[in-house]
Amino acid sequence: MTPGPAAAGADATAGGRRLPHMTLPTSEASRHPLLDESPLPYGLPDFAAIREEDLEPAIRTAIDDHAAEVAAIVAYPESATVDNTVVALERSGLALDRVLSVFYGLLGPDATKARLDVDRVVSPLLAAHHSAVMTNPVLFGRVDAVLSALEAGELEVDDETERLVRRHHRDLLRAGAALDDAGRARLTAIDTRLAELTTEFGENLLASTTELAVPVSDEAELAGLSDSMRSTLAAVAAESGREGWLIPLGLPTVQPISALLDDAGLRHRVMEASLGRGATPGHDNTPVVLEIVRLRAERARLLGLGCHAEHVLAVETAGSPEAARGLLLDVVDAAVTNARNEAKDLLGGDDRDLNPADWAWASERLRAERFRVDDATVRPYFELERVLRDGVMHAASELYGLRFAERNDLRGFLPDVRVIEVFDDERAEPDAGVGLLLLDYYARPTKRGGAWMSSFRDQSRLLDSRPVVVNVMNLARPAAGQPTLLTMDEVTTMFHEFGHALHGLLSDVEYPVFSGTSVPRDFVEFPSQVNEMWARRPEMLAHYARHVETGAPIAEDLVERMREAERFGEGQATVEYLGAALLDLAWHSLSPEEADAVTDVDEFEARVLAEAGLDVPGIEPRYRSRYFQHIFAGGYSAAYYSYFWAEVLDADATEWFVESGGLKRSSGERMRREVLSRGGAIDFLDAYRRMRGSEPSTAALLRRRGLDSSVVGGHAVATAGRS
Repeated sequence: MTPGPAAAGADATAGGRRLPHMTLPTSEASRHPLLDESPLPYGLPDFAAIREEDLEPAIRTAIDDHAAEVAAIVAYPESATVDNTVVALERSGLALDRVLSVFYGLLGPDATKARLDVDRVVSPLLAAHHSAVMTNPVLFGRVDAVLSALEAGELEVDDETERLVRRHHRDLLRAGAALDDAGRARLTAIDTRLAELTTEFGENLLASTTELAVPVSDEAELAGLSDSMRSTLAAVAAESGREGWLIPLGLPTVQPISALLDDAGLRHRVMEASLGRGATPGHDNTPVVLEIVRLRAERARLLGLGCHAEHVLAVETAGSPEAARGLLLDVVDAAVTNARNEAKDLLGGDDRDLNPADWAWASERLRAERFRVDDATVRPYFELERVLRDGVMHAASELYGLRFAERNDLRGFLPDVRVIEVFDDERAEPDAGVGLLLLDYYARPTKRGGAWMSSFRDQSRLLDSRPVVVNVMNLARPAAGQPTLLTMDEVTTMFHEFGHALHGLLSDVEYPVFSGTSVPRDFVEFPSQVNEMWARRPEMLAHYARHVETGAPIAEDLVERMREAERFGEGQATVEYLGAALLDLAWHSLSPEEADAVTDVDEFEARVLAEAGLDVPGIEPRYRSRYFQHIFAGGYSAAYYSYFWAEVLDADATEWFVESGGLKRSSGERMRREVLSRGGAIDFLDAYRRMRGSEPSTAALLRRRGLDSSVVGGHAVATAGRS
């Protein structure tokens, strides 16, 4: 089973070869808004026709249909070939892909009780089904036979098809298809239970995050906040049926609002609430974390590996837990030294400890004093619509020749979700679009925290499908009639998520398994982090950063002060991130015996941070385990380091873009050709070398972060590319 887009028809070809006739069972229902191909442009789901009560039955039907499709492949009477086995497997499960893309595409931004109930029911069903497919010994035997013929020189296929054969063989092997009956049964049981636990983790976190939102009854406590921000918090309270003001909590430990709150007591209440997520009565993730860790360790042992991190990292560009951990540990000393110096700076030279609740506030005060840059000064220059049109989209147009047009005739999954059609006038027939981009920018109580990109449909030449991608953020909705003003961090996040969207939109591959962002975790963040650079480039700021009231462009001296302020606080930010990344690797580097021995989450966290030298007073890890959604309810287990790994590539590539003249079409085309269009159908570091013209080096990252180069020397990332 390969998660992917909907099928375009039964007569598609693979690499010019007509597929042999195979009658695969399908549902006999009439056109269904979830199971069947949507008639809307680009296969955009018909959200108006989708009812919550249809979700669970549709998923169950799609599971049965996919099981029947796989059974037909397994029972096919002829010897295994690329077409009747590997490509047929790639085509299978399209109805399931379709309904799951809609279900999970709705669950993240709008987790209603009905959808959460469905998730709780279908997660173990999906895990059991996936395990049954991926551990089918006969299916593995057929794919193995195709690979053997390929390696014996008996088959001639194009590079992407060869990669497809190897990818499916690898995935089946990693899923346990070569295990004996008892091993496969235990693996299925583990996968099913893990699906239940990750769902439970997310539900607990969402519930406790909502419960712990910080109420404020005395407006004097909101000193430091603008009138518009106070109005927003009042609206949040009213929406929750409360009086006064309500401060909702985001994903990271340090809440951004803490930098603005002058009232120390309120700052401390916000920090206490943030640290308490996932530990409230009835929503305690402690036992969930411990069981997930133990089951992942046991699963790795079943597959012949020492730990879960070995299993994950074997298919990442880093290659091994040791390589990932080494990259992080290389910068610990420099980051901690800088962070301690920053703390002294914030305290006016005192050696006393700074409370974690006060660090962001003190840092914002000193930044404002030293660089005369604060949110109140900067936000009026970053109005949402201008940032989107004249910043984010303009950069994509200049680099890749894209054009964006609002489609008011098409409906998103909620009334405030915008639908944008994307065109490439230089490469396509007139009015032939590349795909659709959905924008969901505002926070709501049912939306999970953070920002992300997802897709309702992926590009594939095999399936003749074009992408439908989504960018999601959690911006505070302004009071009626007021503009949406962004912080510089929020502007950067918009560019970041748009980088992911471009990766999906510009994909040009044959097989859906390789489409767009279907790449290793430690490579997927590279294109998005590179795209962040345009948020701060002088030529781009001059184009989109204009005062919301006067229209005046942002002053050059303010831009220079913003640039000087960027490195301010990098020591603290790096320590915060390293703490979370090393906690992730520590949890997932445990053997089954070591995992069984851990009974105290807090003690484990303290020991890991102390051993790494990251127990720095005043700095909490970016995520503590009980609310570390990335690794316990997302796809980043043993891979949270990937943001840093990708930033090595990003910083190096950013210097290349600057050396090449900045916002140039020639540079954009080179990145598009070598990276963005190829999705997962490439050797990733080889692709980077072809784009950059040299090996990636950590030196650019050290320069960017202002870390002490005498402590850490820049070195090339000498890891073989992995697919």
